[in-house]
Amino acid sequence: MRILFVADVFGAPGRRALEQRLPSLRTELALDFCVVNGENASGGAGITPKHAERILAAGADVITLGNHVWRRPELVSYLGQNERIIRPANLSRLCPGRGVSVLPAAEGGSVAVVNLLGELFMNVAYSPFEVVDELVAEASRQTPIVLIDFHAEATSEKIGLARWLDGRVTAVFGSHTHVQTNDARVLPGGTAAITDAGMTGPHDSVIGVRAELAIERMRTGMRVRFEPAEGDVRIEGALVECDRDGRALGCEAIRLQIG
Repeated sequence: MRILFVADVFGAPGRRALEQRLPSLRTELALDFCVVNGENASGGAGITPKHAERILAAGADVITLGNHVWRRPELVSYLGQNERIIRPANLSRLCPGRGVSVLPAAEGGSVAVVNLLGELFMNVAYSPFEVVDELVAEASRQTPIVLIDFHAEATSEKIGLARWLDGRVTAVFGSHTHVQTNDARVLPGGTAAITDAGMTGPHDSVIGVRAELAIERMRTGMRVRFEPAEGDVRIEGALVECDRDGRALGCEAIRLQIG
């Protein structure tokens, strides 16, 4: 089975790139399943139901989220209605939506996707390490192919979770920093891992934001309204191949220049 994880889609440039290329990528890469992190798809912070539907229509099987999950109020009811979009599982249990979803793959079988938020520098109700074993056990009862989108700031935390889960899940994809790391690999127990899969959007920027705006906030400490940049648009992510038992056979970083 061939699985593509598309890293954080940022604003309109990222959405356009994804809508333009994902349909053909599914054929070119012979994909069976595609996960898209839509955390920043709408204006660079959060996602609206309209934009979620467009990403799903372009070929995503499931959308994962992150720390900006509540930035768009209209998403709240949508999360409770659509199993193809999930939010971090370690938020409050009183929150709407789900943190795990099991969905069919293109060539048969099913794939479980778990979304988690890092604890370091984030606002979470539960440590990811406190809840992940139960989530993985629940998912594994339904399918041997289990994917984790770990939306976290610290590289140490992401590497630690991947090592903790080695041999128990198919892949751990790190997201959130928007900077692709050069460590796509298969761990000794058969779990694919990449510390951060990068960003789908404008790279002539400061992690997606117009550079002059981000720098002004850094220099002055004043509130500055961020806007998505436009140039050097890329699709980034990771491609994983696994067997039917869920053991990863390969993992490689993906970077496609769009404009």
